[in-house]
Amino acid sequence: MQEYLKTIDAVIANGRYKDTWESLQQYHVPQWYEKVKFGIFIHWGVYSVPAFGSEWYSRNMYIQGSREFEHHVATYGSHREFGYKDFIPMFRAENFDAEEWIGLFKQAGAQYVVPVAEHHDGFQMYDSAISDWNAVKMGPRRDVLGELHEACRAAGLYPCASSHRVEHWFFMGHGKEFDSDIREPLVRGDFYWPAMKEPADHFDLYSEPAPTEEFLNDWLCRCCELVDRYRPRIIYFDWWIQHSSVKPYLRKFAAYYYNRAEEWGEEVVINYKHDAFAFGAAVIDVERGQFADARPYVWQTDTSVANNSWCYTVGNEYKTPHQIVRDLVDIVSKNGRLLLNIGPKADGTIPDEDRRILLAIGDWMKTNGEAIYGSKLWRLSAEGPTKIKEGQFADSEDKGYTSEDIRFTVNGGYLYAVCLNMKGKDTVCIRSLAETDASQAPNFHGIIRSVEVLGVGGTPAWTRDESGLTVRTQRIESDMPVVFKIQID
Repeated sequence: MQEYLKTIDAVIANGRYKDTWESLQQYHVPQWYEKVKFGIFIHWGVYSVPAFGSEWYSRNMYIQGSREFEHHVATYGSHREFGYKDFIPMFRAENFDAEEWIGLFKQAGAQYVVPVAEHHDGFQMYDSAISDWNAVKMGPRRDVLGELHEACRAAGLYPCASSHRVEHWFFMGHGKEFDSDIREPLVRGDFYWPAMKEPADHFDLYSEPAPTEEFLNDWLCRCCELVDRYRPRIIYFDWWIQHSSVKPYLRKFAAYYYNRAEEWGEEVVINYKHDAFAFGAAVIDVERGQFADARPYVWQTDTSVANNSWCYTVGNEYKTPHQIVRDLVDIVSKNGRLLLNIGPKADGTIPDEDRRILLAIGDWMKTNGEAIYGSKLWRLSAEGPTKIKEGQFADSEDKGYTSEDIRFTVNGGYLYAVCLNMKGKDTVCIRSLAETDASQAPNFHGIIRSVEVLGVGGTPAWTRDESGLTVRTQRIESDMPVVFKIQID
């Protein structure tokens, strides 16, 4: 690790980017990332074996009195005799087929793929020289991340990776509170190390005990190893990198990653939450939520097909395809992109409901993708009565969009007006396209040459007056958004 740290310092010293916010704010979002709008997130790991509760099973199973604790004792026995590490031999991934997965994601219309390379549990889904607790040396005995990246490149998708390692500082700490398989002495290299006391507040920037230099150097080397071995186009970080102790190491990582990318001749992205990065030094992500209004900067939402968990669990509570597509349209109209998570089973198969949702999204994208892919902001992003609750963890319920809720994008010389819910209706009025006097600074004072309804047969009748652009088409029976392609002049 000491030699790796010297390499990291040398790359920063010799590269354009330094480990200061002043330098890192010179970063520009790549054009390729501005164009992509839809990605697939993958939570798959040892936690997929118990498939109970959520991907936080490794933490919660050690919290006495929790549902996971009681389930674990009833199903597997005492924590001293059967701990989290004992699930690893059961994680065989015997049906995992990277090409099949990526083929499905491409059918769904995805443009980039972000597998979780290491979750809070500390098990690496890739080949690592830093720890033996990885999928190549244990469990599946396969380089899961490497296989997915190879399949992505072959299919023309951007290969990416996610690290949730920093939370491992405290994630297994509750196992020290009773007689379990997590006990001292723990040293670097042990699976459960360091298993420190969990902060009372996960958003306390100065919580104690703070991660040590040893742990943070280990974290930095793991992240840089991901960069060097796999060259991901995006590195996504979960929360807690905003902790005050992590900041110097975070700046080092960003400088290293950006400099390495310049060496490769590629442009890359870091996704972060909260204010972990100085604004403009990376791309902000909103977990399970979105912005109420358009933003002048590029941003991302990450959410899951299931409301209750990011990984596969028995009895997952799923969103509907139309709910996801409506949110996708809303997000894209506001300069965002959607990273949608699925959770494969431990054997490597993708659950039927995850697959059904992805294919339904893909069917919609095949017909309507021109309103999404490569699109840009219009002068307005939205009209209609439904208000978006801004912020995290706000997307579990259907928002109740109506036929008056319209979202706008522009692409290839066309304006796209997307009605988020026209089910049971045959007429929509787009009020932002009303005829008004040019002196009143209207939203639009150009010429409308034609109106087309994507995926709907026949030519719609339309009129334009002071109330708006009214389009009449055949009765819509689908829950999915309807796209009006408008030729303007």
